Amino acid sequence: MTAAGPSALKEQLDELAGILAQLGEPDWRRPTRCEGWNVADVVLHLAQTNEMAIASLEDRYSEVVGLLTAGLPAASSVDEGAAAMVAKDRESLSVVAVHDRWTRSAATLATLAKSADPRRRVLWVAGQLSARTLVTTRLAETWIHTGDVAGAVGVILVPAERLQEVARLAWRTLPYALDRAGRQLAGPVSFHLQGPTGASWDFIPDGEAVTVIRGSGDELCQVAARRVDPGDTNLSGEGPDASTVLELVRTYA
Repeated sequence: MTAAGPSALKEQLDELAGILAQLGEPDWRRPTRCEGWNVADVVLHLAQTNEMAIASLEDRYSEVVGLLTAGLPAASSVDEGAAAMVAKDRESLSVVAVHDRWTRSAATLATLAKSADPRRRVLWVAGQLSARTLVTTRLAETWIHTGDVAGAVGVILVPAERLQEVARLAWRTLPYALDRAGRQLAGPVSFHLQGPTGASWDFIPDGEAVTVIRGSGDELCQVAARRVDPGDTNLSGEGPDASTVLELVRTYA
């Protein structure tokens, strides 16, 4: 695995760990912007999905998913399945147990990500993907939910350059995001974004782009995470799919 992916994931895990280490019991019970979930629920969800990623990298994905979903009815969507897994475990786990479970999963995932062959195909929710992409999806989801936890407990986060990998994931998965919505791109799309330190994040397709999205990389990631409406940002677009891209861009994999 190249250094960027695992290093970025480790940085993001460390940022969340630093926030969690400061929380008292009441903080874990604070509601988040994830409907129906408090801070403990969000962290439990991250622990569970870390465990799934660990199992994927260890070729035990089906086994571990079976354990996490044992006794649950078939879910009609990924979100429904995730909510059911959290509901299944939340009552039997104390705040301390949730924190410990996430901490163990984060450490194991960081270690496996560092040693994994980035090109190896592994199982994940939507099917097979490369280990590199799996690491990026864990970075993206951890970053999204770090923001949810921070918002619930009043911590202000500073955008980091590692978000470039989240923006790249959103760009690469545009065809999938539109397909899920029953839409298609008129042609290739390029992103010309600016990172938090002023660095250019340019994602350019092989063919000539017919749609171009410009603006803040952090804002693009927030939109892709469904945490900010594109109309509330300074993002702009040119071309036939500009409004559609900003409406449907996601961090899918």
